[in-house]
Amino acid sequence: MTVDAWAQHPTARFLAHDMFASLRRWNGTEIPTDDIPLKSTLAAMDAAGVDHALISAWCAPEGVLISNDEVAEWVAEAPDRLSGIASVDLRRPMDAVRELRHRVEDQGFKALRVLPWLWETPPTDRRFYPLFAACVDLGIPFCTQVGHTGPLRPSETGRPIPYIDQVALDFPELTIVCGHIGYPWTEEMIAVARKHPNVVIDTSAYTTKRLPAELVSYLKTGTGRHKVLFGTNYPMIFPQHALDGLEELGLDEETRNLYLDANARRVFAL
Repeated sequence: MTVDAWAQHPTARFLAHDMFASLRRWNGTEIPTDDIPLKSTLAAMDAAGVDHALISAWCAPEGVLISNDEVAEWVAEAPDRLSGIASVDLRRPMDAVRELRHRVEDQGFKALRVLPWLWETPPTDRRFYPLFAACVDLGIPFCTQVGHTGPLRPSETGRPIPYIDQVALDFPELTIVCGHIGYPWTEEMIAVARKHPNVVIDTSAYTTKRLPAELVSYLKTGTGRHKVLFGTNYPMIFPQHALDGLEELGLDEETRNLYLDANARRVFAL
């Protein structure tokens, strides 16, 4: 069993955004001219044996790139394979809280994701705090990105210290899922995860073969095995490519199951 903790079913407007030019350059991919059918995402999951994926909406300052409505429609088409993660407009905190509550309470969304780099402001910004309180009240995790920013936006907001550390201090009941491993501050990210019981790491945007040695070592520890989740950042990385080399990590059966499946099911209440 495998759960992908970070994926997108992409819209054409999402893939065509100019901030992803660096990712297209690295991957050598072409921009689709039409919306991608849901069966393409499900087929990519099937090819890698991924049973379930958390697919995220994207709300950016310049407009919605993947809407909560679209995510809800896709989840409704494949409820056994997909769960939704909401995105909201950070500029309108109370409207954002209402939107989040609607998506979670009425449509079963499993988490909130806001990317600090997308808004060019750290997660300690006061506008995040009503959302953190709502996440705690709703019993859902807050998902975010840590580490440098691959898209063409500033990276400073991805520092685990001081930003994630401070949020975890202010909201100890909040589960924080930190995607993209925190590189080049991976050791900072691991330190923050060790320090705070409800801070976890997902490996999205990194293939297995590119995982830093310090993260693999942490994954093999008694506590770390419960705090690292598999993710892809599909369609930037396809699941099969992300999983290539898994056997070379030398994970025991329990750790492998926690990493690929059980940790995500616990964190997202799947």
